[in-house]
Amino acid sequence: MSYDRFPQTVVSGHDGEVWEGCGALHARFAEMAKVGDLTLVVECYPGVSDEDLELVQEAFRPDVTIRSDEVFYAGAEMDRRMRPFLTDDRVRGVMCYGRMEDFVNPEALRAARAAVPREGRTLVYGVGAGLVADGDVLVYCDLARWEIQLRYRAGMPNFRVHNEDEDVLRKVKRGYFVEWRIADKRKLEIIGQIDYLLDSNEAGNPKLVRGEALRDGLRQVAHTPFRLVPYFDPGVWGGQWMKQVCGLDPEAENYAWSFDGVPEENSLYLRFGDVRIEVPAQDLVLLHPVELLGMRNYCRFGAEFPIRFDFLDTMGGQNLSLQVHPMTEYIRSRHGMTYTQDESYYILDADDGGVVFLGLKDGIDRDAFARDLRAAQSGGPAFEAQHYVNQFPAHKHDHFLIPAGTVHCSGAGAMVLEISATPYNFTYKLWDWGRLGLDGLPRPIHIDEGLQNIQWNRTTEWVRENLVNAVRVLHDGDGYREERTGLHELEFIETRRFSGDGVTMHDAGDGVNMLNLVEGSSAVVESPDALFDPFVVHYAETFIVPAACGRYTVRPGCAGESIKVIKAYVRQR
Repeated sequence: MSYDRFPQTVVSGHDGEVWEGCGALHARFAEMAKVGDLTLVVECYPGVSDEDLELVQEAFRPDVTIRSDEVFYAGAEMDRRMRPFLTDDRVRGVMCYGRMEDFVNPEALRAARAAVPREGRTLVYGVGAGLVADGDVLVYCDLARWEIQLRYRAGMPNFRVHNEDEDVLRKVKRGYFVEWRIADKRKLEIIGQIDYLLDSNEAGNPKLVRGEALRDGLRQVAHTPFRLVPYFDPGVWGGQWMKQVCGLDPEAENYAWSFDGVPEENSLYLRFGDVRIEVPAQDLVLLHPVELLGMRNYCRFGAEFPIRFDFLDTMGGQNLSLQVHPMTEYIRSRHGMTYTQDESYYILDADDGGVVFLGLKDGIDRDAFARDLRAAQSGGPAFEAQHYVNQFPAHKHDHFLIPAGTVHCSGAGAMVLEISATPYNFTYKLWDWGRLGLDGLPRPIHIDEGLQNIQWNRTTEWVRENLVNAVRVLHDGDGYREERTGLHELEFIETRRFSGDGVTMHDAGDGVNMLNLVEGSSAVVESPDALFDPFVVHYAETFIVPAACGRYTVRPGCAGESIKVIKAYVRQR
């Protein structure tokens, strides 16, 4: 068996509470119309298209339709209100901790509320629809984060502005720092009360599920191991490894990276009978944070998943950009983030000659380093990274630790499983080898910010001793070996590697575990207390074991086979 690109969790007990296709949804909304006097509220995540509005209007046949989008500020005024969070940077802004109501025109909201009649059929539709009316039936129209980004690329503007032709990176920035923040906060307020969820991810094939069935489905996910729906994207440095291992389009030029373990970015597939519903995995984090994360992690991070696994493929590709991640105080004061992007590179595979750039060489001239970076970015001689930065050979199953402030990048010829803290898009690129992005534009470079965050004392010997294969054997016997492979003491994530042909015992009770099968064809995850059904994973698949699962075991899926599993969790002590 091979890598599953479309993993799903089968939900039990709700097969008759889901509808698929325009015809089925039309019939369902037409049934609602038979009630007579009824206010139908369809609240949407930013990015949902009017295709869903047209379907509901045709079936429900409202006497009055009120577009809730119109109660929000628009155009230049919306830009003005978001400006404190957007900055002039192409990719990074400041996290918005406000509410959806902060961007609502009070006069327009009062007028919309006053326009809701007391009799007849009324449809209130759009972002923030529930702010206009409570309604008799509440539908939430949801959309996956990756689908939103694809729609941006296809020309969709951000909410209430006409920026169809704007740089996609700026669209994503507006979504990440503002729109998705306030929309998720609003979703959390109402997801416990919605009567239906409308899955609008697939154009021309909408799906509807009862709210109670959705909530129970997410509850079931929070009590069993599960996988997220991965997505893959090309890049200027992309390689060829994922094409073969993950079953991707062999005609594509390359695939650079994949998110296969980032709940804020990935989706969940929930199978209700014959119908598969796609929801953002963040819905699970919002609705069941304690069962998923564990109480200690919830108290520390809130409803936010703190670990991410993703792939970086340079096998047959090019070097990543030379980069550094911000220190905690910097990311907090500049961007409003509560913790930073500590990370590591676990090498799934490597070509002969594959390398990782990591840490500075002993005795370099700091001023010359900065001067040469700026000169290269201004069109002067190419930056000689090998003169300033260490290069370590990369071999299969090496683990390179990268606490924030450490200069680094994967070189060509490596397949990286990146294990990191979750903050997204906080990479300060110092040098990108003179390349343009796939959009034909220069890739964003942040030399000044990077220089302010480099920890200049992380030089060759310190890096070699602390960050390169800092592996310690904890157990060797009984059919398996357990090793601590990281992360560094400056990072809050712990990683353990389990190798062998025996059964290994684990416990997620103190906090969620995230794992990947880094060697072997398959593995089986089981509950010694029969709390969940046996769960099968395949090579290179990332999977999550919620805290609610408690104790679990992992064993090879094929008799006599030896496997390796890397496990990450938040260090509690």
